[in-house]
Amino acid sequence: MQHFLENKVIPVLMKIGNNVILVAIRNGIAFTLPFIIAGSLFLIVANLPIPGWHEFLGSYANKLSVPVQATFGAIGLIAAIGISYNLAKQYNLDGLSCCCITVSVFILAQLDSQYKINVDNFGAAGLFSAIILSIFTVYTVRFFITHKIYIRMPEGVPPAVLQSFISLVPAVVCLALVWFVRVILDFDINGFFTLILSPLVHGLDTLPGMLILVALISLLWSCGIHGTNVLSGITSPIFLKFIAENTQAYLSGQPVPHITAEGFYNFFICAGGSGATMGLVLAMLLSKSRYYKSIGRVSFGPSIFCINEPVIFGVPMVLNPIMMFPLIVAPLVICTCSYLLMDFGIIGRPVFQIPWTMPPILNAYFATGGNIPAAIWSGCMIVISTIIYYPFFRIMEVKQLAIEAQEAELTAEVVH
Repeated sequence: MQHFLENKVIPVLMKIGNNVILVAIRNGIAFTLPFIIAGSLFLIVANLPIPGWHEFLGSYANKLSVPVQATFGAIGLIAAIGISYNLAKQYNLDGLSCCCITVSVFILAQLDSQYKINVDNFGAAGLFSAIILSIFTVYTVRFFITHKIYIRMPEGVPPAVLQSFISLVPAVVCLALVWFVRVILDFDINGFFTLILSPLVHGLDTLPGMLILVALISLLWSCGIHGTNVLSGITSPIFLKFIAENTQAYLSGQPVPHITAEGFYNFFICAGGSGATMGLVLAMLLSKSRYYKSIGRVSFGPSIFCINEPVIFGVPMVLNPIMMFPLIVAPLVICTCSYLLMDFGIIGRPVFQIPWTMPPILNAYFATGGNIPAAIWSGCMIVISTIIYYPFFRIMEVKQLAIEAQEAELTAEVVH
């Protein structure tokens, strides 16, 4: 099994994770996080779950929600800028020029049937077209620059003016192509990309789809590869779209549509980090082994903030057949329980984007807009994690105690 993973599965996944386009998408989507979190802070303040809070705020309750339109309502546009900038930098192109062309192309693609800009598509609805158009723009610019098809200027021209003329030809071509498709052919670019990606979007909005994703991430971690980073280029745009739609529904008083929105994986599966390793950390803190107790002490602080590298590489979990099973099973069990609890309305669904380093219990409470059952379940997740990890940890602990006993005997013999 280990040989198959190392020689067949891992190389393929590593190629996917290191793909230039996926890396640009992952880093570009990260550009949106400060804006989303900033917008969420306004929402949290405006919707604190305190009796009489809305009455206390009065007319300011609606005013506090206004920044959401400039954050959640613009994540598609922001993502287009971030992706094009990162992709341009990887090809040593002028990032600012590519960003400006991308913005123009993106806006042109969002025209409605009356040729007016549909600002609703600047948000989550335009996220997929933002990704595709960013890639299209950068590769078009790269084609013209590589083949030296641009307007040349005499020596002595200021660099800013020179760059503007270099960008002129690819900018005209990009705008002309998108104009022809959207206006002359009357083809809905945004709707088309949304339709094409709908099977993947639907799959990650279901329990089976999430279980496959969680298992794959945990499998990569067991081989020493950051599974979340490898796959985030594919999954982040989808989960980001879900959380934006959840936030809008929550503000409108409508039923929250998505369970697996951004925050579900971090806050309702990964207690202590990927693999739900908080339970293992607690088991190590109570261990009789000096080695594991020290690892537990070192790992406890980071685990509170969902950072589990000390556990993964300290135990180690990597390439460890004993710990591979709980590393995969624990998040699968917790994922199933969390999904079903949300599906049946027992706990709240994610509606706010908050920092992924928020400690357990608090993260579930704030992400769901102050849902107390969700916070209680976050504590229960740690208990479940401990129960799953403990039998396997106990096997390693017994072996380690035997090693430490032998070392103690050898030390005593040397002393005498």
